[in-house]
Order: sequence, then C-alpha cells, then structure tokens
Amino acid sequence: VKGWVRVQPFAREPQALFSSKRWFVKAAQAPVAGPAAQRSACLHIVLAKEHRDDVVAQVRGIEDRDAAQALRGFSLYVSRSSFPTPKDNEFYWVDLIGASVINRQRLVLGVVVGLIETGPHCVLRIRPPAVGDDFPASQETLIPFVQAYIDHVDLAARQVSVDWDLEG
Repeated sequence: VKGWVRVQPFAREPQALFSSKRWFVKAAQAPVAGPAAQRSACLHIVLAKEHRDDVVAQVRGIEDRDAAQALRGFSLYVSRSSFPTPKDNEFYWVDLIGASVINRQRLVLGVVVGLIETGPHCVLRIRPPAVGDDFPASQETLIPFVQAYIDHVDLAARQVSVDWDLEG
C-alpha cells in the first residue's frame, strides 16, 4: 500500500536492513518489465520497520502498489558495513559458503555451498570434492550446524572442522 515493500529476511534478526539506508537489488530471474526494472540497482530507504515476521519499507521513488509489485522476486543485499558484529561462535552464512569442510580424520568432505534454515538450527550443505573421489559430485552431505558436530570454524583459513563420518 502506498508503495511500501514487504521483505522476507533470511536473518532471524534483520538489523542490517534497519541500519542501512541503501539496499541493493538483484533479479532472481529475468528482470521484471516496468519502471522498477529500469531503476538503478540501489534502493534508497526512507523508513524500514518490522511487521510480523517480515520487514516493510518505504522506498524513495516507489509511490504506489504497482511500483512496489514490480520488485517482487528480487533479492536484496546490504553493505557488509551494515551487518551487526556477530557474537562469539556466531557466523554469517555468507562467511561459511565456500569454506572447505574437513572431519577429525582429516578427510576433506567438500565445500559449503549453502545452508538450510530448519527452525531450531541451520544445516550445512556440503558439495563433495571433484568427481573421482569416493562418491559422486552431485551428492550433497547435510551436516547440522550445532556444537555436537561442528568442532571449529576458522574464517581466516576458510575451513570448518567437523565430527562427521561419511559412512554413517
């Protein structure tokens, strides 16, 4: 209504959306036709606030429902400088993606390609090493991102050490 946009945040606490006055947009698929598709890739936020489990925002230049609807399906990003500092043993997904995963036997299980939010905890999606190893590259390993299985995360080395055996 009146050009406000509704955003479904991926973070439990979307503080970065509230502290940033610029949101960057990227089309998830082919760009949507219309005025919003021709705007720059930056939205200037007038006001953002929580609304139930979502965030609603007033965007400069988005004056009506049709203009807001034209942004449907786009992904939003904010500058890293807008992220709150994580507490000890807290990590941003973006920092985990691309990290190599090794188990206690020093076997490289693969690389983190994403995470799944399950409610109580997240689950790492691990893509195995290149074809030719013990299992096909198309198979993913799912490891709960909880203290029982995660031994250590070294962001500087881009490595996650786990207590995980591929056999069982």
